[in-house]
Amino acid sequence: MPAYGASMFFTDYAMHPTELGPALERRGFDSVWAPEHSHIPLSRLTPFPGGGDLPKKYYDAMDPFVALTAAAAATHTLKIGTGICLVAQRDPIQTAKLVASIDQVSAGRFLFGIGNGWNRDEMENHGTAFATRHKRARENVEAMQRIWTQDIAEYHGELVDFGPMRAWPKPIQTPHPPIYVGGAFPYSARRAIRYADGWLPQAARYGSYRQIADMIPEFHRMAEAAGRDPRSIAITVWHGRRDADLMKRYDDLGVERVVFALESEPAATLLPKIDAIAELMQKANG
Repeated sequence: MPAYGASMFFTDYAMHPTELGPALERRGFDSVWAPEHSHIPLSRLTPFPGGGDLPKKYYDAMDPFVALTAAAAATHTLKIGTGICLVAQRDPIQTAKLVASIDQVSAGRFLFGIGNGWNRDEMENHGTAFATRHKRARENVEAMQRIWTQDIAEYHGELVDFGPMRAWPKPIQTPHPPIYVGGAFPYSARRAIRYADGWLPQAARYGSYRQIADMIPEFHRMAEAAGRDPRSIAITVWHGRRDADLMKRYDDLGVERVVFALESEPAATLLPKIDAIAELMQKANG
C-alpha cells in the first residue's frame, strides 16, 4: 500500500509544527508537507484556481522551511516536504543552500516539492516574469542540481547564469533530495518527466479525467514516450477523498504516497480529524 502524508498551511493560529509532526509520526504517517506563499498582493489580479475568494490561510502561511525544520527537530523518522515551494520566484543559489541545510539538519528526511505558481502578482513582485516562469523554474532546478552535486558549480542558461563557484553544505541525500513537481495535468506531468524524480498530481486539477487514478496510466505512457522508465518517477497524490478502495487502487497503480490536506486549525480541533485519517489508513492496509 502507499505511504500516507499530511499537508497543512502552518499559521500562527494552527497546530504548531512541533505538535503536528510527532502526532503524525505516532499515527503512522510517513511525511508532513507545507505549502508556500511569500505574500498575497492586494491587487489580486490573478483569480484563485480553486474558485471564489482566496482562503485566509494563503495570506497567513509561515515560511515552509522554518516550519518544517521545527517539525523535523521534534520527530525521528517523519519525512518533511515542501508542498509546494514556489521555485520560479526564488533565487536558486540561496534556495540550494536552504534545501541542503534542511536536509542536513533533518538527517536526510527532506522532500523537495516544487511548483511554478499561479499568482502572477506575487511572482512579479519577486522579479519573475509570468510568461517565462516555466523556463525560470526549470533553469533554477538545473542550477541547484549543479550546486548540490559539484564541488565547483556553474550554470549558464537564458534566465539563470553564474560562473564557477563553491557552495556548501551539500545535501545528505545523494545526488540530492528527491524533486517532486506539482501542478495541473498534463503540464506538471511533462515537467516531472523532463527534470524531476517525482510527480505531485492534485485532485482538484485533473481536467477531463474523473479522478487522479484515471490519468496515471496516461502519465506512464508519457514517461515511456519520453524515454523514461515510469517506475523511476515516484507519484505522490494530493488528495482529500477518504476512500479505502481508492487507496487500494492507488496501490495497484504504483502510487508511492497519498497526502491528505488538513485545515489550519488548533490541535484540539485537528487531532480527531487526524485520527479519522489514521483509521482509514489502517482499513486500507487491511
